[in-house]
Amino acid sequence: MDRIHITGGAPLNGVIPISGAKNAALPLMIASLMTGETLELVNVPRLADIASLSRILGNHGVDHMVVGKRPGQTTETGQTIRLTASNVIDTTAPYDLVSTMRASFWVIAPLLARFGEAKVSLPGGCAIGTRPVDLLIMAMEALGAQIEIDGGYVVARTRNGLRGGEIRFPKVTVGGTHVALMGAALAHGTTVIENAAREPEVVDLAECLIKMGARIEGAGTPRIVIEGVSRLHGARHEVLPDRIETGTYAMAVAMTGGDVTLENTRADLLHSALDVLATTGAEVTTVPDGIRIRRNGAGIAAVDVTTDPFPGFPTDLQAQFMALMTLAKGRSHIRETIFENRFMHVQELARLGAKIRLEGDLAIVEGVHRLKGAPVMATDLRASVSLVIAGLAAEGETQINRVYHLDRGFEALEAKLGRCGAQIQRVRS
Repeated sequence: MDRIHITGGAPLNGVIPISGAKNAALPLMIASLMTGETLELVNVPRLADIASLSRILGNHGVDHMVVGKRPGQTTETGQTIRLTASNVIDTTAPYDLVSTMRASFWVIAPLLARFGEAKVSLPGGCAIGTRPVDLLIMAMEALGAQIEIDGGYVVARTRNGLRGGEIRFPKVTVGGTHVALMGAALAHGTTVIENAAREPEVVDLAECLIKMGARIEGAGTPRIVIEGVSRLHGARHEVLPDRIETGTYAMAVAMTGGDVTLENTRADLLHSALDVLATTGAEVTTVPDGIRIRRNGAGIAAVDVTTDPFPGFPTDLQAQFMALMTLAKGRSHIRETIFENRFMHVQELARLGAKIRLEGDLAIVEGVHRLKGAPVMATDLRASVSLVIAGLAAEGETQINRVYHLDRGFEALEAKLGRCGAQIQRVRS
């Protein structure tokens, strides 16, 4: 199993290109099931999750082609893929595939909308909580689907296609909003989604569906209205920048010191996180085609945060921010309101010398003067990258095990950080 070795203490200086957002690319790829024509996606990151979803879609009969490199493209600037679902041969998503990636459960919506049936395995447990699919099922039932659970599978059918209706989510759900958008786009009549997720990735999916011929208004607000159409066509769409990768590298610079420009990204995708970062003492500046992060070596100020749905502070940056706060002056409070059991990185940060106390959904971080390198183990995607950030700032050597988590969500991590002065190396097993 691969490991990452880091010798900490070096500031970061240079330029880091930001990849396309994994959390946007996954639903966009699934949307290819909604048409028999080709959907071309640009700026798709090279990640393990992208490869896994390509295999899952291939199991349904979707043809997948990676377009050859174009001028200016590198292994760090994304890829172009073409997905064609003209010959879907299987509307079943088996457990052995769905269990590798929870987002693959979302195929239930386009399969139901286009073919009137779907049999999709329940995804099972998750390291950061149960993350149930009940709201996704509720959305399909609100559109007229008949659903039963049989042998660990969600079996869904429609007699004469999905029908527009009102979907009122009791809590904000990104996955539920993705599913509702795809189902409603091909439903008969009008659908209104209330308490919809406002995340940029939801807006990106809606914009792609509109290019494919869907009629959607209100994406990015709590109320989305969809006028169903009879069919969708192919389109070309560029995946938006990854706001979580942007915030992760920004926090790495704030923790280590230095001066880094994050290219190919947008500040409007994570205003809340950048505002918090500025409060800690980092200098955050919007520049053409990116964001510049600087910290001149002054101390890090302790700041309290609470994770919230967009436009609040993202849960996917909570672990990274906690790493930053371990070296802050004073005490910070970090409250996690989105996922239960998302503090598994705490015990690993403690191995580096962090002082963190947990009280339910609240982490109380007492800043220390220094961290010291040690062997640590990644527990999930965001936790693993928080250990990378901490290792970059720690004295001595840090070894991070189980880094396959990183390959799911961070494209060319070692190369991007190494080019900015980090002493980081992957050791192949």
